[in-house]
Amino acid sequence: MSLYEHVMIARQDLSNAQAEGLIEHFSTVISDNGGNVVGTEYWGVKTMAYKINKNRKGHYMFLRTDAPSAAIQEMERLARLHDDVMRVLSIKVEKHEDGPSVQMQKRDERSERGDRPERGPRR
Repeated sequence: MSLYEHVMIARQDLSNAQAEGLIEHFSTVISDNGGNVVGTEYWGVKTMAYKINKNRKGHYMFLRTDAPSAAIQEMERLARLHDDVMRVLSIKVEKHEDGPSVQMQKRDERSERGDRPERGPRR
């Protein structure tokens, strides 16, 4: 089985309980098809960069899974058919990161952008 990370955006007019119910629904779809949900996170309502289906905001959800590709395809198919889900993004990863995702970390806990080279004075 392969490791995947999924981000879903649901409509903004759902309640928090309904949005978290979507996480449970798609988790059961994956487990019913032979997969395993490693972790889930509800990121809350966030403003999007552009409107999707006349919505300016959306409920963001994150899932980490260990599942065969058939289970992922079925989950994505059902998510695209679901009226409340606006977008789904699935990415195959080498390994899952430990701890919370970057979205859930506090700003002061994140590492600084030290990987960029220093820029000299502009001329």
